[in-house]
Amino acid sequence: MANNDWQEYQFIQGAVFNNETIMSFGNIQNELICTQKQNVICDLSHLALLEITGDDAISFLQGQVTNDVRLLDGKTAHYTGYCSPKGRLLALFFAFTHQKRIYLQLNTKLLEPISKRLKMYVMRAKVNITNVSDNYVRLGLSGDGIADLLAPFFAHIPSQPYEVTNTENATLIRLPSITPRFEIICHTEQAKEIWQSLKKQCRPVGRSCWEWLEIQAGIPDIYLNTQEEFVPQMVNLDLLNAINFKKGCYTGQEIVARTHYLGKVKRRTQLMHLNTAIPPQASNDVVNQNNEVIGKIVRSAPAPAGGYDVLAEIRLDNIEDADLMVNGVKGDIQQLPYKLQNIN
Repeated sequence: MANNDWQEYQFIQGAVFNNETIMSFGNIQNELICTQKQNVICDLSHLALLEITGDDAISFLQGQVTNDVRLLDGKTAHYTGYCSPKGRLLALFFAFTHQKRIYLQLNTKLLEPISKRLKMYVMRAKVNITNVSDNYVRLGLSGDGIADLLAPFFAHIPSQPYEVTNTENATLIRLPSITPRFEIICHTEQAKEIWQSLKKQCRPVGRSCWEWLEIQAGIPDIYLNTQEEFVPQMVNLDLLNAINFKKGCYTGQEIVARTHYLGKVKRRTQLMHLNTAIPPQASNDVVNQNNEVIGKIVRSAPAPAGGYDVLAEIRLDNIEDADLMVNGVKGDIQQLPYKLQNIN
């Protein structure tokens, strides 16, 4: 059941929908250019939200995900991977807490299979897993002036990546990126109030713009067609502090730990630009000059100057190859906002 009240409000604001996703507010390319240079505000209803409650919620999740759930204290958020027993990623969660309830934000296409899988492992534990995607509005904000614009709504504006400010009815999280970026989780009426106030100095933009910001921040994602393709380190989850190597056992932990302790990571995710009008898709192959498959597209979004920016998982010994190709188009490796290093 969609949040019809919020969708109707966004439609009145000029949103252009594809199914239930806001694709733009009329001009995607212009919105992308604004995203690069100005303050922007974006509806994040294209993401799903799971609520995990119950006396055993922490211990249950601790045995399921790559990061330490006990660190979610209402003051910090983090990314965390969800792996198969073979240590391959099934999903990527953005995790935070509000009023002692744990929330996992994830790709909407994975909501049903991941919910089903998590519930299968609950057994006799006192854990409730609930889809609350339509109970809350999620807003993404980016730009140098965002912190000042948020001051009337939050007494404290987080200054560090992953820092959280919780009020009685809302959560504000500082997201990792070079340009200040935030997410707000709140109820519909408060979201309308914030949107109405901020849209005067923030350009409303669609999903593609937020995807581009995520890619520029080096944040991967997992899709239905890339489930079980990547060990967490291949998509840089260790560099995003999304893996805790001291927390103890979880599903797939042995493989993830072995990759960490027994040798250098041989594949990493790079930022790449493709000068093409044809959208690259997650799971598309990256090939070298010999047409040998040496990687896969992890995430893709249209770029402000044209073409597409992608995150691509590539064998490190092929990074210096002169011609890295995706769908017959040469890729141009760009600089990520964090250092690609091997942590051992």
